[in-house]
Amino acid sequence: MAVVQFLLTFREGLEAALIVGIIGAYLVKVGRTDLSRFVYAGSVLAVVTSVAIGVGVYLWAGTLDEGSWEPAAFEGVAALTAVAVLTYMIFWMAKNSRKLKGELEQKIDLTLSRGQLLGIALVSFVAVFREGVETVLFLSPYAVVDVTATAVGILVAIALVLVLAYLMFRGAYRLDLRKFFTYTSLLLIVFAAGLVAVGVHELNEVHEMTGVGIPAVIDHVWDINPILDEKGVAGSLLASLLGYNGNPSLTEVAAYLAYWAVAGTYALWIYGPGRVRASMLRIARTLRLVRRPVVQG
Repeated sequence: MAVVQFLLTFREGLEAALIVGIIGAYLVKVGRTDLSRFVYAGSVLAVVTSVAIGVGVYLWAGTLDEGSWEPAAFEGVAALTAVAVLTYMIFWMAKNSRKLKGELEQKIDLTLSRGQLLGIALVSFVAVFREGVETVLFLSPYAVVDVTATAVGILVAIALVLVLAYLMFRGAYRLDLRKFFTYTSLLLIVFAAGLVAVGVHELNEVHEMTGVGIPAVIDHVWDINPILDEKGVAGSLLASLLGYNGNPSLTEVAAYLAYWAVAGTYALWIYGPGRVRASMLRIARTLRLVRRPVVQG
């Protein structure tokens, strides 16, 4: 399953496309379309650099000794780092998205006033590279586990972003960006909570092998694998999407609940309880987890 990989790449890719679109539209507005090539150059360089970092991280992870604590340590640290960065950026975007256009335009005005044409490329590079690094960080743990599924999710997402961005910029399609980013933000918080559990689980293994890491305290708080096996079809799906573990440790459960206590509370504060509830119901219906009642005549 590449649902998580697809969703994250799609969201981050669309953010990057919108930023490039804002910069390009402003250059048209001020009559400097001749500088568009700098925008494209900076954007392409950012994408290439992000991909190179991702490949480098994956190749480096492949050199780790499979029989030692190293792979578990890498996956654990990468997972928790990705969660921290992604969560910060989700809430940063929620609070600053309305200011983003104005800030980009101010940077462009300053760059033009100084005659620093390469600065246009730098503005594009930094904006797109930020999205690229977020994507690389979040996908690293998934790529180590299943590089094929991760690659498929990335490619499908990029293809869809390109098509959607083209239609939006041509005026053939209008996307409610406020709803889109609310829905995807809440979904990513759900996935991030699962990744917290995965990260702590891996560091539990490191502690068991080396004495360094996160202790389990209690190895198995419960064990429901006989009912829903984490290695079965349904269990594997839940594990890939939500970090499901049929027999989690105490620190794994505590970390999961602590993340929800912090991120969930902050999400309610940022988006408002009504908006969060409506968004989650819409997401659930989309995923067919909630079905509308059938009225029988």
